Amino acid sequence: MNTIRDNLGYFFSDQPHADSDHTAIIDLSGGAERTLSYRGLDARMERTARLLRSLGLTPGDRVALILGNRSEYVESFFGAMRAGLVPVPLNPKQPRPALAFMVRDAGCVGAIVDPEASPEAASLIEDLAVRTKIVLADAPPGWTPYEADVETTDFAPALSPDGIAFQSYTAGSTGQPKGVRLTHQGMLWSIRSTQEHWPMDPAEIGLLAVPLFHKNAMRGTIKPALYAGAKFVIMPRFDPRDFLEALARYRVTFSGGVPAIFSMLLKERDLIASGDFSALQMFSLGSAVVAPEMIDTLERVFPGVKVKESYGLTEGGGPLRSPADKPTPRGSCGIAAEGYEVKLVDADGHDGASEGELWTRNPCVTDGYHNLPNVTRDKIVDGWLRTGDVFRVDADGYFYFLGRTDDMFSCGGENIYPKEVENILFSHPAVGDVCVVAVPHPVKGFVPAAAVVLNGTVSATPDELKAFCLANGPAYAHPRHILLMDALPLSGAGKPDRKLLQKQFAAEPMTAG
Repeated sequence: MNTIRDNLGYFFSDQPHADSDHTAIIDLSGGAERTLSYRGLDARMERTARLLRSLGLTPGDRVALILGNRSEYVESFFGAMRAGLVPVPLNPKQPRPALAFMVRDAGCVGAIVDPEASPEAASLIEDLAVRTKIVLADAPPGWTPYEADVETTDFAPALSPDGIAFQSYTAGSTGQPKGVRLTHQGMLWSIRSTQEHWPMDPAEIGLLAVPLFHKNAMRGTIKPALYAGAKFVIMPRFDPRDFLEALARYRVTFSGGVPAIFSMLLKERDLIASGDFSALQMFSLGSAVVAPEMIDTLERVFPGVKVKESYGLTEGGGPLRSPADKPTPRGSCGIAAEGYEVKLVDADGHDGASEGELWTRNPCVTDGYHNLPNVTRDKIVDGWLRTGDVFRVDADGYFYFLGRTDDMFSCGGENIYPKEVENILFSHPAVGDVCVVAVPHPVKGFVPAAAVVLNGTVSATPDELKAFCLANGPAYAHPRHILLMDALPLSGAGKPDRKLLQKQFAAEPMTAG
């Protein structure tokens, strides 16, 4: 076995650009631009690996990463793997009890924390008695500074004994977060397959404003860019005006994220009109419902830019892709990707359905859910991952996302997916963003309720929006309550926080209509 070749931490080390002075990362965190070349990034990853091993960590140990958007995240993530460790990337914005659960559940014996991203992280790691503690700041007693001098001896590349590269945690929208075990072999297959079938040009420049711990950033930008020799810009956080300015200043060619950030972007029409976005070629939207109307608006406001709807999941990679040689129908995530098996399974368990839960089988499907053997058995059947996402497929093999299996609810005997109501509302000229949730109803059981953000170009009242839904969709699916908001509440992963919205609607008086 070639340890380097088989280790995700070295995934771009055998590429021609790995030892070059070409720019890999432009980091805008900390209020000052920092640039890392490929040679410099490789050296920093190696230094991080040596630091972790010098502190007594051994292959297979889990290391919590509680870091913000900065180049040190990339160094730590891949550097830990070079040392044979298993990084556990965590959302620094998660509440303390959730972070504590994930650190304990993963059995982390090390941690790297960024106090700017999570002021409570250091005290949390102290309280949990994590043995090896590294901080991106002045180090208090018992802590090691991230930039500590490192001995250059006694280090050899390694793999974790169980073959796990890293362990992500799901958002926990339907209960406690679940640890997703992802292998070196599967992740390397995904990177190499992506570059083979959907190659990225080394001249590409990406812009990242979404959280780096999320798959949207790592699978969509970081890994393909570094493997191809391209470069990307890291923003510490999303701000629509800063984002637009960075698109223009750095001649960015592509960017991606959740629909909510693009909804905010579209409100800055003055800056869009004055900016030079001539280098921009593509926006990729995913990780939440994407309305066809939003894609239409983005392509109209940014002439010449292709906007695509992407689909992927932590546990199973990107099983659907837009073909390179023909256009993808509006509203579709694409066709089955090369190397991925996919099928739709209906509510009765029958394969080959035209509408049903998407199942996928491929080399990057998770090894299983950490400490959850029953969940693993339920979710992975003969190598097939049950995604929990409902799609329909047309005669040409294009897949259309309908919603989550656990989002569907019954309203007076009629099954409703929030996406179908959201799509109706998105077609109203006043609507910029929307999230529909199910709320209890004294007669119907559950009914749709909608949180709506107006786009600022056209006005509308809740009653007008209700009437629009009744005129343009089935009566049973119209939202019984509409709440106008300045912005949708978002989870740490940038998705609409449906649980919080359900609580807000539960406090509202509901009619029996």
